[in-house]
Amino acid sequence: MDATGAGEARHSVREMTESDIDAVAAVRVSGWRHAYAGLMPQSYLDGLSVTAYAEQRRATFADPGSAVTNLVAEGPDGAVVGWAAFGPAQGSDPEGEAPDEDEGELYALYARPDVIGTGVGRALLDEVLRRAPYPAVRLWVLEGNARARRFYERASFRPDGGVLVDEADGFPVPELRYRRAARR
Repeated sequence: MDATGAGEARHSVREMTESDIDAVAAVRVSGWRHAYAGLMPQSYLDGLSVTAYAEQRRATFADPGSAVTNLVAEGPDGAVVGWAAFGPAQGSDPEGEAPDEDEGELYALYARPDVIGTGVGRALLDEVLRRAPYPAVRLWVLEGNARARRFYERASFRPDGGVLVDEADGFPVPELRYRRAARR
């Protein structure tokens, strides 16, 4: 997961609507390509498709049983410049244990590369933590993504020892689990 640092600019954050899906897909793909350059195979990053991700997002967004909350950040001109998604902690931990049912998870937080450092990521994260109905929130961050790790550590997230190794085009991609108490 990539994140942005705090800056002077103010960004409005609101719930995502269906009309935001194409802009969110563009933010996600450009965010991945920027944040993960050198951390994942370039062939994998080059193969990411805004259109394919938008189609996938439409399907999940339309699911009435979804517990995922999607937020977008808008720039001064009203354009979507960031996206975050959170909900209950998902899947089994690498240790094989199910996550605590009272724990939330930040699934994604991305900003357009041209607005990194302007406060978009911080505005989204603050709103996620304000809205999260969980006593604790976790997230996964690529081990080599120093910028994102610093961002989350400044927001009081700490690595808890959980490690998950995914693959991208056959290349191992280790992720670290971070946790913090949610604001109540």
